Amino acid sequence: MSNRKASTAATISDVAREAGVSTSTVSYVMSGNRPISKETREIVEAAMRRLKYSPRSSARALASSRSSVLGLVVPLRADVNVGVVMQFVTAVVTTARRFNQDVLLLTQDDSGSIERVTSQSMVDGLVMMDIEARDPRIPLLAKLDKPAVLIGMPDDPRGLSCVDFDFAGASRTAVRHLAELGHKGIAFIGSPPASLRRHATYADRALRGFEDACGTLGISHVSVACEADPEDLAKALDRVFGGTEPITALLVHNEGLLPILRENLEAHGRFVPQDVSVVVIAPSDVARAAFRPWTAVSIPALDIGRAAVEMVMDRLSLARPAEQRLIAPILTEGATTAAVG
Repeated sequence: MSNRKASTAATISDVAREAGVSTSTVSYVMSGNRPISKETREIVEAAMRRLKYSPRSSARALASSRSSVLGLVVPLRADVNVGVVMQFVTAVVTTARRFNQDVLLLTQDDSGSIERVTSQSMVDGLVMMDIEARDPRIPLLAKLDKPAVLIGMPDDPRGLSCVDFDFAGASRTAVRHLAELGHKGIAFIGSPPASLRRHATYADRALRGFEDACGTLGISHVSVACEADPEDLAKALDRVFGGTEPITALLVHNEGLLPILRENLEAHGRFVPQDVSVVVIAPSDVARAAFRPWTAVSIPALDIGRAAVEMVMDRLSLARPAEQRLIAPILTEGATTAAVG
């Protein structure tokens, strides 16, 4: 069940698709808040007529009392990479601006701040980051009369809309790439232990996808959680290369390790990609920033943040059923993978 009443009527997104424009353009045509060309306005209005689209009168009444503010909930934790988080924040803020919305950043890891800003009508809707598999905030969000979109896929979203990167698919894509190069022993160096203990959905899904892919392809594998510091990385590599099965490739899902990974591998007598191939799951700019770019399955933070805001705005315009979107992974070959010699 959705936390907002479903409707079979045409939606603002339906109109945007019919007219071949963005949802924000349709919104501007209806509100007059931004100048729109005569040609575009006519195309949008024609699409509205064809679909018999009309914003609900209640939605129009609510519009005048809205705060024009979206809440972005980003708990600050020691086990998350701030640089990656800020990419999501930037995407949310810039997309909200297109809809004439400001963004209120909430960093407390509790439900009290959510109740406060929604009960006092400080925000029109919420975007929630850093979702856990059994996130304790979800029961509260499901009861709200304001739309909330999760960046992450919990075990039970309780009728809330979700958007995320397919982290399990990212691991499967990376393992297939390495298998095609002839690697028969692959190690997964993942998120810090705290992320796995609290079952952050990105950490759980990436690890599960890795283990499933290796099992399906008959690949020997080991997985290690790792803090983003040289000492813990050295211990992780000791474990990876100290086992009975030879490891010739790594899949790394921990952006904080990338600046120190090569030198630590060389300290263990492994050079990239001659002795060990490496694929990373990380934002594309992080992967490309290295002197020799990493082979990477890129996390599309900007696309995810943009989609989350658009989903909230759709649900502010009129009722829509809950939806779940997973953004498919794409692997880009860099200088860090090679066929087994």
